[in-house]
Amino acid sequence: MGARQTLIYLLRHGEVVLAETRRFIGHLDVPLSAHGERQSRAQAARLAGARLAAVFTSDLERARRTAEIIASPHGLTPTMIPALREMAMGRWDGRTAEEIRRSEPAAFADWMARVGEVPFPEGESVPDLRARAWPAFVAIVAAHAGESIAIVAHGGTNRALLCTALGLELHRILALGQDCGALSVLERVAEGWRLARLNEPPML
Repeated sequence: MGARQTLIYLLRHGEVVLAETRRFIGHLDVPLSAHGERQSRAQAARLAGARLAAVFTSDLERARRTAEIIASPHGLTPTMIPALREMAMGRWDGRTAEEIRRSEPAAFADWMARVGEVPFPEGESVPDLRARAWPAFVAIVAAHAGESIAIVAHGGTNRALLCTALGLELHRILALGQDCGALSVLERVAEGWRLARLNEPPML
């Protein structure tokens, strides 16, 4: 028999209680909404037959709770990895885009124009995010070669991981959709990674 395939089920946490306000929530520790719980249960049902060897998660509550739901059918306890946290959004954490646009129009316009380069004020940039999240991803993969695992993280984190795995420049980060509760799948291949699924919503 040949070597077994390494599969990464990469999920974004379910919808959170602040989702309806379209706030930057970065490192804010907010819970899933009732809809987010339903999204997570739907993806857990979808992955119930995936034979997951392990589940890893950001340490923020919204990701932790999603990971607990994903792990439950497999009898697994998620392993928390703080390096998988969302990007730190500094003084914009907890504020809506409209609030920021009104109070700091020039800074907001610059950030929007150079998403892959410019850090959040008093926070992180996308390269900063990748510098901590990608080594964590590499370590997880090395420990589970030939296995199927789930990683539950955040929109920014998942996009940075996908860009790096696929060899895309970070300025293209927003081209990769990552909706709340959605699933993407990476397959290990000889030359690196193949994107098997991208941003597939839960079937509610």
